Amino acid sequence: MLCKILQVSFQNKGISSKNLTFRFCSNHVKIPTLPSVSFEPKPYKGPNYNDVLNSRNTNISPFVRLMYKEPVMINQGYMQYVWDHTGKRYLDMFGGIVTVSVGHCHPKVTKAAVDQMHKLWHVTNIYMHPELHEYAKKLTDRFPGDLKVCYFCNSGSEANDLAIQLARLYTGAFDVISLRNAYHGDTPYSVGLCGIGTWKHSFPNGFGMHQIMNPDPYRGLWGGSSCRDSPVQPDRKCSCGVNQCKACDMYIAQLDELLTCSLPKKIAGFFAESIQGVGGTVQFPKNYLKKAFEIIRQHGGLCILDEVQTGFGRTGKFWGFYGHEVLPDIVTVAKGIGNGFPLAAVITRKDIADCLNDAAMFNTFGGNPVACAIGSAVLDVIDEEKIMENSHHVGTYLLHALSKLRRKYEIIGDVRGKGLMIGVEMVADKESRKPLPKSKMDAIIEDTKNMGLLIGRGGLSGNVFRIKPPMCISRADANFCVSCLENAVKKHSTL
Repeated sequence: MLCKILQVSFQNKGISSKNLTFRFCSNHVKIPTLPSVSFEPKPYKGPNYNDVLNSRNTNISPFVRLMYKEPVMINQGYMQYVWDHTGKRYLDMFGGIVTVSVGHCHPKVTKAAVDQMHKLWHVTNIYMHPELHEYAKKLTDRFPGDLKVCYFCNSGSEANDLAIQLARLYTGAFDVISLRNAYHGDTPYSVGLCGIGTWKHSFPNGFGMHQIMNPDPYRGLWGGSSCRDSPVQPDRKCSCGVNQCKACDMYIAQLDELLTCSLPKKIAGFFAESIQGVGGTVQFPKNYLKKAFEIIRQHGGLCILDEVQTGFGRTGKFWGFYGHEVLPDIVTVAKGIGNGFPLAAVITRKDIADCLNDAAMFNTFGGNPVACAIGSAVLDVIDEEKIMENSHHVGTYLLHALSKLRRKYEIIGDVRGKGLMIGVEMVADKESRKPLPKSKMDAIIEDTKNMGLLIGRGGLSGNVFRIKPPMCISRADANFCVSCLENAVKKHSTL
């Protein structure tokens, strides 16, 4: 195949000013190479690929599944890029499952971790150490209202477990509501909140937890072309009037019916993500959470927002709930809080936090000195490098570019999200909206990986590509992502 070479200059922090090379092939498809980077990874000197794969099959629990037909063995990372054992570079547009927020091995965050490890690794919270108290103040200063008390733990599942306990202890009620298609963790408590069957086991769980109809403007019973707070709207007819959302009203009616018919007069709480993550980047109709919070509070319940994936600037706002104009009673955070280091937190009001005084509650590693030093450095980087602003600008640019692909290809059903919290839903055809078969999803994601692009998958049927990269990516990275995805989609649209 004949190809011509075109070089385009660009500059970005951490990336050299070398030229970006595109290959224009005879079928006029533009296939870019990765943007140049000045960082040189260290050569891999570990065990060979097949030995590692055999060890995984022998020594690692089989439920820890690998992503690709030909799995990637990652050796090193820097900012938005990772390198495998052969030295091949990839653009990481999944961020360690929405966890690497400011960049792989970010120099400032890495230095904070190393400096703290030379000083103090661990003492637990039976002692005071300055890193914990300094970081707690620094983190809670980011929250509005009376959300000024935090409890540190190690994962989002742990944080949501604790939030359930707080809601039940504070209200004296037992029943908790969450949404179908939601994911809030896989511990015995938090899995009860999940509305995705693949996370359910055949043993008793989820006592007192109820899932309400998911308010999905694209795939749900109701929705239209102006329902979402997103640069890209569903390609679906809308019957709403001015300043009115029929879909929102219908989904709220479903919540009201559940409360009226199936629950006692007083409930413990309501859980929601600002944008559903594992469920496929599903956004709710405008004002849904605001109206839901009003009803929940009328029934004595607390309103809990899971910001594990949407927090720390990913949606273009520091907290995803700012986009809903609500003030939750409890917020849970994890993942991006530590840029990949195990760190999570529950943030709430003092009167709610005080209810834990009635029984002992302890987390050995929560508030670990190294974790706190890392969390503090992440907050600094978000401010100093304008990470949140980059998420908004590059994310909006990427959403519009992906929307153009939706208009071109029948198997791209929906593009949605805010900032760098993006989902691309793949369908058999736009009219039926039936999920694209697994075989084609597998083939597309394998091809993108082979081109040097790492993206994720989610949704109830596994037919949503999840694009949630380190928030330091550039427009050049966004262009590379779109081009790789288009090439794979075009190839498998014609098979």
